[in-house]
Amino acid sequence: MSIQPSSRLAQFVALVALTTAVPTRAQNGYSFLDASSSRVGYGDASYFASADCEALVSRTTHDYSILSARLVAPDDDVPEHCRVSGVIPAEIRFELNFPSAWNGRFYMHGNGGFAGTPPESEGRQLSRDRALRHAFATAYTDTGHDSRSEPLATFAHGNLQKTIDYAFRAVHLTVLSAKELIDVYYGRGPRYSYWDGCSTGGRQGLLSAQRFPEDFDGIVAGAPVLDFTNTMISYAWNGRALESSTLDLEKIELVAKSVTAKCDGVDGLEDGLIDDPRACAFDPATELPRCSGSESGPTCFSEDDVEALRLIYGGVRRGAGQFYPGQPFGAESVGVTRRGSSSGWGGWILSSRGPSIQELFAKSFFRYMAFPGDDPEYDWNMFDFEKDPERMGAIREILDAVDPDLTRFKERGGKLISYFGWADTALNPLRTVAYYEEVGDTMGARPHDFFRLFMVPGMFHCAGGLGVDRFDALTALVDWVEAGVAPDTFVAVREENGAVTLSRPLCPYPKVARYDGAGSAHDATSFSCIVPVGASN
Repeated sequence: MSIQPSSRLAQFVALVALTTAVPTRAQNGYSFLDASSSRVGYGDASYFASADCEALVSRTTHDYSILSARLVAPDDDVPEHCRVSGVIPAEIRFELNFPSAWNGRFYMHGNGGFAGTPPESEGRQLSRDRALRHAFATAYTDTGHDSRSEPLATFAHGNLQKTIDYAFRAVHLTVLSAKELIDVYYGRGPRYSYWDGCSTGGRQGLLSAQRFPEDFDGIVAGAPVLDFTNTMISYAWNGRALESSTLDLEKIELVAKSVTAKCDGVDGLEDGLIDDPRACAFDPATELPRCSGSESGPTCFSEDDVEALRLIYGGVRRGAGQFYPGQPFGAESVGVTRRGSSSGWGGWILSSRGPSIQELFAKSFFRYMAFPGDDPEYDWNMFDFEKDPERMGAIREILDAVDPDLTRFKERGGKLISYFGWADTALNPLRTVAYYEEVGDTMGARPHDFFRLFMVPGMFHCAGGLGVDRFDALTALVDWVEAGVAPDTFVAVREENGAVTLSRPLCPYPKVARYDGAGSAHDATSFSCIVPVGASN
């Protein structure tokens, strides 16, 4: 069942399109940067097509329908390849691309937000073409709906199947279909299979490791929205917290200055970055300039303002305890975004152009996905943080990627790299840190031998931010899977106007980068990865 958006929802959708259109780098746009230094030379193509591309149009079965198959001529460094478009029942669109000269590897990239982006969109083409340039066979799916006609979570309205398709079925069935057609086209299946995603793409990667460990040999899961249901609850919490306040992006600049002054030097280096927000003891009630009485002004904070910040930083509470972690300190400052520059709170938590992205996503989720028997008129202000989380068991089982038992994935030799920006306001980095530790607790030890997490100080959602954000996790993953060389560090950089202005090592959690006090603070060689006091390696 498809519903047409109301005029107000249409405005919301336009805002989402404006503020969350995924830039190239946000969906792991820096993958393949280090291809030339790969230990296995994964760009070498030694396999060739053994079937006619156009003949693949006859491969329609009970499992999928092939809509088109055509040979695409080489163009703009993209090699000749066979492009196959198809549909898996009921409405899962997929696109496959098979280079005529193939490296024997399969690559699939993920989605963002509520997915539904068609394969022909510009961002998906860029991801596809990067992989084709390095001779990978590629796959992509819209997960079973088209966001142009079913925006945000509206596709789930009265449709359990589309919800399941979005959650995990579409990716898994596309993998199975792609591998089958690869075997037909080349006369052999892929030697290695890789997943590459961020945000929703990160969640999809984790769910693949948890539910379908045979699908991929290696997974890059950037900034995964692994705890999707509780993430939406935290969005509602933040929205409720802001209702009575006068907080805006101008006031958040004042918060940014206070947080930086309080916590920037805690890691031994004043560089505008908070190395680990958990070490920041910032209290908005005592650190910020206060307005007198009930007044409010652009340079002072009222009681309602302070209370809103306290709630957002403190996280969702049920009863006497914390239910979901609060927003870490350090994302308030202005950093690089696809729109130029903005506070990390801009767009996601606070917006000067209408509802925030958190509000848009949460309202749609609560109306169409959260509870059995969805209600398009549901008022998110009615959400009961004490009682309603217990009503969300069904969607948790379908959508969330929180199972810490990755034994099956590990035992088949799978490797997993995750990364997360400490200044992410779209998703909470603390939840992925907790998941990494839960995996270790469940499996008996730190999971370094198959799962590594890299925390990025100052990085916003998937990319951008205050510090470095340019690094190639995909090449490191290939080297780990195929050459057995685990990534000990990434040397990440920030580029401005085509020039590198900052480089830092990213260390596998729980290690952190520490300045040696001698060289340039802008150079990665002046830092070492150490285990901080109190952490176990």
